[in-house]
Amino acid sequence: MDLAKASPAEVRSLIRAGELDKPTSGMCAPYAQANMAVLPKELAFDFLLFTQRNKIPCPVLDVTEAGSPVPKLVAPGADLRYDIPRYRIYRHGELTDEVTDAAPFWRDDLVAFLLGCSFSFEGPMIEAGLEIRHITDNHNVPMYKTNIECVPAGVFHGPMVVSMRPMKPADAIRAVQITTRMPFVHGAPIHIGDPEAIGISDIDKPDFGERSDIKPGEVPVFWACGVTPQAVAMAVKPEFMITHAPGYMFITDVLNSQLSIM
Repeated sequence: MDLAKASPAEVRSLIRAGELDKPTSGMCAPYAQANMAVLPKELAFDFLLFTQRNKIPCPVLDVTEAGSPVPKLVAPGADLRYDIPRYRIYRHGELTDEVTDAAPFWRDDLVAFLLGCSFSFEGPMIEAGLEIRHITDNHNVPMYKTNIECVPAGVFHGPMVVSMRPMKPADAIRAVQITTRMPFVHGAPIHIGDPEAIGISDIDKPDFGERSDIKPGEVPVFWACGVTPQAVAMAVKPEFMITHAPGYMFITDVLNSQLSIM
């Protein structure tokens, strides 16, 4: 199966059957992908407020009813316990498990948040003739913690995480034009150029994902990233949290064109 041309339901069925365990960049090209953060109901309001104050790294696409694994707005036939290739389980801010099935960890008091993902704008960039290095080289996108602090809300605070794609300067300008019209999947880059300016001391050592080669004449281009809640979890140390593994996203039934403002 050509996963770039497959439907979201087809790919989710492969994931649910345990037949697909890899980063989802490039899959179901016309459709939006999503980050996930799952928290106890008692923390849900604070986290929702955090997302509203930090819409660039945490643009909300859907929020489930307490205890329900069904994202009714973006994929009503899906089940968030099974339809993501890999999950991470955090307890008191510590990563304790990485699993392919979240059902054993699901609780009746959990609320799931689905947040826009930069994988969603990679399709439009490829259509415009831009290279996406981690797709070319078949590895996970590099992601980094920064020195940019999110706006606190309730108990939640912590650093913004960014994803990086190397580009020629002219391509970076085109990428800005393309992604500016997609604010529900992080929008325009937050930084272009010197990584140390946003607190990244070694571009070859990402905090999440895998390194990408930056070729002569290219600049690193950084977008806000929906892995930010995982960095926040490490800072805040909530009693329990389920997330996707970085790069292993939930694929929605929503077309990228539906999330574009132009």
